[in-house]
This record gives sequence, C-alpha cells and structure tokens, in this order.
Amino acid sequence: MAKILVTGGLGFIGSHTVVELQEVGFDVVIIDNCSNSSEDVLEGITKISGITPEFEKLDLREKSKVIDFFSRHHDIEGIIHFAASKAVGESVEKPLLYYENNITTLVYILQELQKKNKANFIFSSSCTVYGQADELPITEDAPVKPAESPYGNTKQIGEEIISETCKVTPSLNAIALRYFNPIGAHASANIGELPLGVPANLVPFITQTGIGLREQLSVYGNDYETRDGTAIRDYIHVVDLAKAHVVALQRIIEGKNKSNYEVFNVGTGTGSTVLEVINSFEKVSGDSLKYKIVGRREGDIVAAYADTNKANNELGWSAQSTLDDAMASAWKWEQKVRNKS
Repeated sequence: MAKILVTGGLGFIGSHTVVELQEVGFDVVIIDNCSNSSEDVLEGITKISGITPEFEKLDLREKSKVIDFFSRHHDIEGIIHFAASKAVGESVEKPLLYYENNITTLVYILQELQKKNKANFIFSSSCTVYGQADELPITEDAPVKPAESPYGNTKQIGEEIISETCKVTPSLNAIALRYFNPIGAHASANIGELPLGVPANLVPFITQTGIGLREQLSVYGNDYETRDGTAIRDYIHVVDLAKAHVVALQRIIEGKNKSNYEVFNVGTGTGSTVLEVINSFEKVSGDSLKYKIVGRREGDIVAAYADTNKANNELGWSAQSTLDDAMASAWKWEQKVRNKS
C-alpha cells in the first residue's frame, strides 16, 4: 500500500490516525519533534497494530531538514499534517511561537509538495475558524469569523495558504478537516490523550480530577443561554476522528474529490453541555466528580456543534461512538496511565 507521512504522529489525534492507517494497510512514516508528545507512544501504536511505524525525530521549523526528508522519501503518496502548537491560552501569551510553529512548517511542507508530480495533503484544521457562529448547527458554508486567538488565526491562515497554493498547483489535492472537540482514547488503552503539564481541554481535566490528581474541576460560567447554563460543544471520539482522516485521504488518492481543495466538518452533530459531560463521566465511572462553578472565561463562545451532512454524504463517514463511549475510554486510559506511573 501507499506510504503516508504523518507529521505530529505521536500526538493525541496523530497516534490514533497512525493506527487506523495501519489497520487498512497503509505504510506510515511519522515525523514528530516530541515537544508535546513522547516516543513512548510508538510502543502503544505497535501493541495495537503489531507494526512499528518508521519514525524520525525532526523539527519541521528547520527548512533544511524538511528538504532533506523529502529528498530521501520520494515514494510518499500522502501527507496528514497534525504537527502544530494547539493551546489557545498559550497562543495568546506566545503568539510568535504559534505563527512560527504552525505557519512556517506548513509553508515548508507545501513547498516540497509543489515539486512532486502528484501530492495528496490532509490538513488538521479546527472549528475555531467559525468563532461564535450565527446559526447552529454549523455548516462548512458558515462565515469564517475574526479569530479569538493566535492559535485560531493560524488555522484560518493555514487554510488560506493551502487554498491559494492549490489554485496554482493542479498536482496538489488537499482536504482541510475542521474538527470539533476530540476526546477519548483507543479501546485498548494503549494510546490516549496525555497532556504535558496543565490540560488545555475539558475531558483530561475531568479524568485527572476523577483520579485525584486535581482537587476539583472549574466550570467556567453557568449563565449562558443553554439548557443548563453551561457552554455547549460537539465532542467526538478520537477514533471516529482518526477514521475520518483515512477516508479523506482515500478520497483524494482515488480521485473522488470534486475539486483539488475541499473542506469538511468532523463532529457528531450533537452538542453537549459541560454539565452533561460531567454527568457522563459520573455515569461511566460510578464516582461523583468534585467541581465548582466559576466566572466565564474570556474568549469562550456559547455553543458550537457541527452540521455533518457534507461529511456523511460526500465522504461517506459518520461518527459511531456516543459521549458515554468516549468518556469510558478516556477514563480507562487515565486509570492505566496513573497505575503505570
């Protein structure tokens, strides 16, 4: 089968996507600089698939190393590009780090792909490009709003760079996948979400509080105009998300894409409030969770959930797992990580 490069392939979404690629027979090469991941993830991938993917520890900000990599790997037929910094709060404090890490690396990769006779590229984008959407659920035609953070801006700029490059590069086929909120872990609990330091996402905060690593969870605001006053998001199981990457890649490799640049939302189509996510954790774990309501967090939007019709109908993909399924897998992973440590 085709050889696929996965940048950031030791990260949360990247590692699950590597497994799904291997499951359908793709030959995978991983690039990761391990700034927010660990080489130990390779062991987890191998335990699941029985295959150890080729791995190069490489910083994509070093242009000469990117050029060298592609000069040695002529046979790569597709790239899935995850490698990026992704914490909204950190991006506000360190905007130049985010623009360097998320934009220059994308440019360097696309420059190499322009040299190829045919290139297939999947971009890890985000629903942050929509901001607080005017209508829910959010379709791919919803306007892209001014970014709330440098992180969100890098995703908007990244999409623009890819779109404009595709216009002048007929040999390049690209799909941007706009994720909603990935959660959960592989059913085997051999890989999962392992944030270094303070988590940037809700579910690791919940599971770390549940296991006693954190004293209590802060719920930011209960005065939103939602069914219980807490913010609504679309939480998608990471394995479902990983499978969407495989389907998107197969679409362009097989020439089924309608244009050489396409965009798809990847979510469940269902919004859950913060309190509903907490209730799901309590249900699957059998434990009550310590949490307190605090003030709203600046930059947080009220609600965001996907209209998934385009992905369902054109990609032939849909999310299969429930919120409880995802939460149970996240809790199993958290317990395994803490028992090991």
